[in-house]
Amino acid sequence: MKSTLTALILTLSVLVPGASAEDAPAAKPNTLTETEKAAGWQLLFNGSDLKGWSNFKKTTIRPGWQVKDGQLVCVNPKDAGDLVNAASFGWFELQLDYNISYAGNSGIIYHVTDKGDAVWATGPEFQLEDNEKAADKIRCGWLYGLYQPPVDPATGKILDATKPVGEWNHVRLVIAPDKCFHEINGVRYFEYVFGSEDFKKRIADSKFGSMPEFAKSGSGSIALQGDHGSVAFRNIKIKPLTGAPAAK
Repeated sequence: MKSTLTALILTLSVLVPGASAEDAPAAKPNTLTETEKAAGWQLLFNGSDLKGWSNFKKTTIRPGWQVKDGQLVCVNPKDAGDLVNAASFGWFELQLDYNISYAGNSGIIYHVTDKGDAVWATGPEFQLEDNEKAADKIRCGWLYGLYQPPVDPATGKILDATKPVGEWNHVRLVIAPDKCFHEINGVRYFEYVFGSEDFKKRIADSKFGSMPEFAKSGSGSIALQGDHGSVAFRNIKIKPLTGAPAAK
C-alpha cells in the first residue's frame, strides 16, 4: 500500500499543471555545474574564503570585507575599500547575484589595471545601488557616466528591472568584440561597442575624459566597490570569450 501511494504521488507531481524543471531545487550556491565547467566558466568566489581577492594595489584585505553564510559581504564600507580579483580578463561574460543595503551604492568595475590611483581611473563601472534611496543619480545597471537604459514605455520612466532592498538581483555583464551589454534580472538595458568611436566620444564628454588611462586597456581585473555602502555578493562566475584585442 505504501509503495502504491508513493507511486501515485510521483505520478500526480508529473501531471500537476505548471510543474517543470524550474521547480527543482536550485543548484548549491557558489558552484559550477559540469555543463558550465565544460563551457569554460570559472568561479571567482568559492563561498568559503577570499582566495584570489585583495584590496586594490595590496596583497591584503581590510576587515570590512567578510565571508558570511556563503556570501562575499561588505559589512563595513568605512573599512573595506575596493576588492580586486587577481585574474585578468579581456573579453568575457560575468554573472553574479547581489543584495544591496538600504540607500546602498556599489559597483562592478572591469578592465582594472594598476596604472590609476583608483579602480575607476582605469576601469568602466557597472553601477549597483538601491535605486529608491541612494543619493547617486547614476542608477543600477548603468555604465557609470557613459550609457543608461532607454525610457520604459510601460512606465514612462527609465527602464529599471531591479528588485527592492533585501532581495537578490542577478547581473549579466557581457564584454565582447561585437557588442557589450548589461542585464539585470534577465532584462537587457543597452548595448555598446568597447573602443568604438561612440564609446570614445562619450568618455571624452564625461569626467573620465581627463583620466589618461581610463578604458585604455583591453584587459584587466574585476573589482567590487566597497566604500559607499553595505552589499553582499554570491555566485560570482566568469567565462572568458575569444576575439581580437580591444581597440584602444
